[in-house]
Amino acid sequence: MIKIQELSRTWEIFHMDWVTGLPPGGNKSHNACIVIVDRFSKTPIFLPFHKDDTAMDTALLIWNREISWTGIFTNIISDRDLNFTSALWTNINQLFGKKLSFSTAYNPQTDGLAERMIQNLEDMVGRFCAYGLEFKYCDGFTHDWCTLLPALELAYKKFINASTNQTPAILEKGWNLNLPQDSLGKNLVEIHPTASSFKGML
Repeated sequence: MIKIQELSRTWEIFHMDWVTGLPPGGNKSHNACIVIVDRFSKTPIFLPFHKDDTAMDTALLIWNREISWTGIFTNIISDRDLNFTSALWTNINQLFGKKLSFSTAYNPQTDGLAERMIQNLEDMVGRFCAYGLEFKYCDGFTHDWCTLLPALELAYKKFINASTNQTPAILEKGWNLNLPQDSLGKNLVEIHPTASSFKGML
């Protein structure tokens, strides 16, 4: 196993992996998910995408969703092939309009942080699916695994991580985030039956 540099701040190194074989979700019928995990805080980011998306598509996802939140990173740890990760860096450089110095650790025997997060994601999605794969509000909005991802990120950020003995939110922000059950009162829960189910799942 490769020994990976330990850090003292968030989002300098992150792990990245892919979940495929998911049912079509969201208004763009995404069928896969990119899982990104900060090595320091264990904070996750879940990005829905299509399994046939290119390296440029992946770079655009990182550009649009991650970089404005995390800042510039220096290293990606992934077991994806080197041709793909090289193309990913090339496309990220094109988006920045300048050449940045990045490195990518490639080895299927790295410590598996993203793989463990994938297991957690699949478990959380499975729990949601136990309540029904999707449901529709009266206004026609469909709520499925894809639209649930931000809520899953939020829930995971408040769980204490065994390796850090802290929540990802504490290490990343310095305080814990509120979950729905922290603010949903009895009367609000009774407005919609799925609110009660969602609260119970978390």
